[in-house]
Amino acid sequence: MSTPQAVAASFAEAQATLEAFAGDPSCLRSVERFVELAHAALVGGNKLMACGNGGSMCDAMHFCEEWTGRFRGNRNALPAIAFSDPSQLSCIANDFGYEEVFARSVAAYGQSGDVLLAISTSGNSPNILRAVEEARARGIHTVGLLGKGGGKLLDRVDLPIVIPIATTSDRIQELHIKVIHITIEAVERQLFPENYA
Repeated sequence: MSTPQAVAASFAEAQATLEAFAGDPSCLRSVERFVELAHAALVGGNKLMACGNGGSMCDAMHFCEEWTGRFRGNRNALPAIAFSDPSQLSCIANDFGYEEVFARSVAAYGQSGDVLLAISTSGNSPNILRAVEEARARGIHTVGLLGKGGGKLLDRVDLPIVIPIATTSDRIQELHIKVIHITIEAVERQLFPENYA
């Protein structure tokens, strides 16, 4: 396959994945429910938390910086934290094992009524599974941004959002960031309508 063909094919595949998600009412409803959970947490004085590995950690960080910083316009900072501090992660991994790196942070920061966004393209990451287990034990709502059918997390999170048809992490992550941005926009429209006038 030539480079022009490969580029065109990749865009076509990405478009097909987006169309499959946007064309599925259950996928759209899951994003609407994510909006409802995030909005309720913030209005109720709670916070948002997020975790993931590799590129999914980058998405977790991106999710949280949009709340604490700025999305579409200036407004109050909103409480969100990604479990991505290398000193904390390496400390916990060294002392308790890598499977505990996110669960310990949930235990440290999480409170009933918070929301944990657990991001895993496979749905099977052991440290994400442990984080969800810890969150649910503490009355924390869990949302899974998932792929490849949802894996083990499908039945363990309160709200699974599974990217359809995509078989590779890159295509899955491309939709994950769209879900993140659209959720933030929808919540911000409710909390700060003046930014959308």
